[in-house]
Formats: sequence, structure tokens, C-alpha cells
Amino acid sequence: MKAYQITEWGAPLEEREIPVPEPQGSEILINVTASGVCHSDVHIGDGYFDLGGGNRLDMAERGLSLPFTMGHEVVGEVAAMGPDASGVAVGDRRIVYPWIGCGQCAVCRRGDQLLCLTPRTIGVRVHGGFAEYCLVPDAKYLLALDGVPETHAATCACSGVTAISALKKVGKLADDESLMLIGAGGVGLAALGMAKSVTGGRLIVADVDSAKRDAAMAAGADAVLDNGDATAVAAAQDLTGGGPIAAIDFVGAPATSGFALQAVAKGGHLVSVGLYGDALPISLALMPLKMLRISGSYVGTLAEMNELMGLVRGSKLTPVPMTERPLAEAPQALQDLKGGRVLGRQVLTNS
Repeated sequence: MKAYQITEWGAPLEEREIPVPEPQGSEILINVTASGVCHSDVHIGDGYFDLGGGNRLDMAERGLSLPFTMGHEVVGEVAAMGPDASGVAVGDRRIVYPWIGCGQCAVCRRGDQLLCLTPRTIGVRVHGGFAEYCLVPDAKYLLALDGVPETHAATCACSGVTAISALKKVGKLADDESLMLIGAGGVGLAALGMAKSVTGGRLIVADVDSAKRDAAMAAGADAVLDNGDATAVAAAQDLTGGGPIAAIDFVGAPATSGFALQAVAKGGHLVSVGLYGDALPISLALMPLKMLRISGSYVGTLAEMNELMGLVRGSKLTPVPMTERPLAEAPQALQDLKGGRVLGRQVLTNS
């Protein structure tokens, strides 16, 4: 089968011919028909995440060996099943929940597999969907499409579940309370599309890119602002009557999180999602004086994925702008994302 793999850290993906894996035990072989291209794929392809202060989270040091097939937003058709597999049938079309742990530890048993210390994340720790086939360890990680378009469903496995998990950390807002979403990329627009159903409140979107601000207004934002402008903090506080009650940073850069902490109201809550990297100095006195909270949010649980798919099937989301590209364009799609040339999401298709 064809697979588009990392063969050298930081280099373009390489097309390689590799054997089709054979499912063992409870494993399911998926014929991949759609696979989203995510910002974390950029970091994984580079071989590290920037932790700031000259520190890196190195993928090779974490045990990831090359060549490796990325792609954690996978939709496809059940092609074969291991001898112990059940719950699906050959020919079923499913979306894959990729954030899989060992299944045995305490955090896995309570449903938080994404916190497992020995993860088996598809496309991050084990081979993923930038290929014609991929393996899933058990049918419980396969969710029914129920009429959801495959390209839309694929992005639910990361940007969608990341967005709903971050929004749920904010909680329900009153009609006169405001939530500020920073970064109108794929995940930010996904959050905007479901925020009315999950949090309510007034929705303010901040982005330095005018095209992305326009996309946010078209997707239902109540107001937008340029967080790169010198007056952005004052503008955010004017728009919200003293500052938003919460902000979700989908960029994760010092400038964006610093802006959020200045802009939010007293008692405000910053949910940090983006993985741009680097480090942010924080005034320790400001934290208690302003009674601020900061939460980290990374992807989401299987339960949140099921909740998300319920919203999608109920047409309670505004779709994110989508570009479909053939699987063979995986190397260029990743380079375009890295270069900031993508509005919304890209999905690789293989029919």
C-alpha cells in the first residue's frame, strides 16, 4: 500500500510502498477514505514541540522511530477484522477515535485515555491515516457516521473534539457574558461553530489575519478584533463591558496568551489549547489580584467525541471551511499548513 511517511525530521513526507498490515486479536483494518491534516502534524513532522526557554519535547526521545506514518483524523471502511474483533462488520464506514491509551491503567479505566502514560495514539505513536490502510486496536474506537460527510467527520477526531473539550472547560455562559476565541484557524472556527450550543454567551473572535476574521464573522461571531493591534486589549474590554469572562487561546504563543490574560475580566479564565510553543512570563501577583484561572486543554475524551458526533448529526454546528486534496498531495498539504496558506481545514481523500 502507499503511505506518506516521515523519513527524516523536518523534511517533506515521502511516498513509500509498504505492506498492508494484518489485523490481530481485536484489531480492525481500516481502508482510509479521508484523513485530516492537523497543525500537530507539523510539529510531529519537525520532530519536536517547542516548550520555550530552549527546551523541546523531542519525538525521537519519546520513542517515535522513523519511517513513520502520521494522520490521526481518520475515516474509512472496515476492510478486515482480527479473529477476536466484534462490534462492526466488513464494509462498515466509521470515524476513528485516535486518542487511545493502554486501556489498563487507572486513567484509562476512568475514561481519560488521552492522559495515559503509555499512549497508543493513532498517527502520533502508532502508524496513522496518511496511507491507504491503518489499524485500530478495537471496535470501541470506531464511531458511526450516520450520514455525516466523511471529510467533515474526519476533522471531528482532533479539531472537533479539541474544540468541544475546551468549550466544556469554560462551561455555560449567561447571554450577557462573553467568550473570546483567539485564533480563527481550523480549531478556532470549529469551536465557533459549536459554541452557541455548548457555552452560549456572546462570541468574540481575535485574529491577526483579516481573512480569518472575515471567516469568523461569516461563521457567526458576534464581533471580531485584531489582537495584533496596540489597542486590542482596550477593544476587547470595550466590546465585552470590562473583559470577556473567559478566553480560549487556540494559538498558544506568548503574544496570544499574554493578550488573553490582560483582556479577560476579573475572575476570568484562560483555556490554553494551541501548541505554537515558547514560554510566557506571568505576574504571580496578578493571578490572585485578578483572581485568574489558567487551564490546559488537549484534545478530548471518547465520551466527548460521542457528544460531539451527536451535535454534528443534529446539525447544531456551523461547518468549517474545507479543502479536499488527494492523498498523493499529503506532502504539499503539510507544507501549505506550515506556511500559513490554509483557511479552515484540509482533508486528504483516497477513493
